[in-house]
Amino acid sequence: MLLVVAGVLAANTVLVDRQAADATGDSTLSLPGGTIHVSQDGPPDAPALVLIHGLGASTRWWDPVVPLLTGSRRVIRIDLLGHGRSAKPAGDGYAIGQQARRVGQALDRLGVRHAILVGHSTGGYVATALAEQRGDLVTALALIDTGPRMDAFISDGPAGTLLGAPVVGQLLWRLRTDGLIRRGLGTAFAPGFEAPQQLVDDTRAMTYHSLTATSHASDGYLTRRPIPERLAPLGRPLLVIFGAEDQRWRASSADAYRAVPGARVEVIPGVGHSPMVENPSRTAELLLAFAGAVPGGR
Repeated sequence: MLLVVAGVLAANTVLVDRQAADATGDSTLSLPGGTIHVSQDGPPDAPALVLIHGLGASTRWWDPVVPLLTGSRRVIRIDLLGHGRSAKPAGDGYAIGQQARRVGQALDRLGVRHAILVGHSTGGYVATALAEQRGDLVTALALIDTGPRMDAFISDGPAGTLLGAPVVGQLLWRLRTDGLIRRGLGTAFAPGFEAPQQLVDDTRAMTYHSLTATSHASDGYLTRRPIPERLAPLGRPLLVIFGAEDQRWRASSADAYRAVPGARVEVIPGVGHSPMVENPSRTAELLLAFAGAVPGGR
């Protein structure tokens, strides 16, 4: 009897998750490692476009561009573990491969069989790892200001460097203010662009562990093998978007992606590390043109 009751409860949990996941809007999925927040917009029967944010960000970093994509796409946004409204466990689970598997599990739960992945910065590593793991699921990739290799890195800025330092970083995080967060986010945009308050709040809401664990995981993934070398053998259509004024990664490094057969590289002038925030109309234009050219439109 106990086994029967346990089975019914487990089935009900899955059903509730699935019902919530099928609805347009926000939902929460129970996945290995913790609960994951998902946002869905656009026609539920349209081809899926999955947006994966970067380090210290959330689904809300895509807010400016989403309304421009939903006319022809089912837009799915996922808060990675440790970010946004997803769980922020104190243990492990932040490795890029683990984050990617979790995104794949979320898409399975949503009933998505094929998807075009769009990753910003660290989110591009998660998208790449999922393409490595799930060739059946990922039909194409668009990477936005995702550093191709470690020697292309410029800087996180003084605040970002201090936050990564042992002891000092933890102390600064405990005393963090909006001003400190804004200084850290300064390199996420072109010089002179002020980060919207919501984006400051997203970073501020993270735990020090989830922030640093994700950062170290990102560096480790890139150090083990450059991204163009990972993508070249996969044979998936690739769009690379870079802001010409990126302060974290050299914009000229976008050319490294030309080693991937058929890759399309676009550099947007006057834009920094986050084109979907700084110039959403041009970013959406590029994404929709790319998605429309993918065989089958999916």
